[in-house]
Amino acid sequence: QAQLVESGGGSVQAGDSLRLSCAASGLPFLRYAMAWFRQAPGKEREFVAYITTRGISTAYADSVKGRFTISRDNAKNTLYLQMNSLKPEDTAVYYCASLNSGNLYYTGSYNYWGQGTQVTVSS
Repeated sequence: QAQLVESGGGSVQAGDSLRLSCAASGLPFLRYAMAWFRQAPGKEREFVAYITTRGISTAYADSVKGRFTISRDNAKNTLYLQMNSLKPEDTAVYYCASLNSGNLYYTGSYNYWGQGTQVTVSS
């Protein structure tokens, strides 16, 4: 059974850094492009970052470009999100997901999701 498990969230101050991890099991990780999404209270889940199967290409939401870096280690079946210069507006539950097909910016294009990890940034 496919499973994605996020970790690394926490409560930090504005300007701090965090690194999120997403451990994959039960699925051919190397065959899937992967992404991070986030959902703040009362808001829809939104795209954060995307990476192709071998990590050659990436894409970012404008709101995180230059601050966040997505990466993957296919040998470890793990996806990462390095988050620097965190802002209070980055506060959300962060989810990793595997791309099934379709537009990489839309949640409906993804087939497997993790349970999420909370990131809270205070000013």
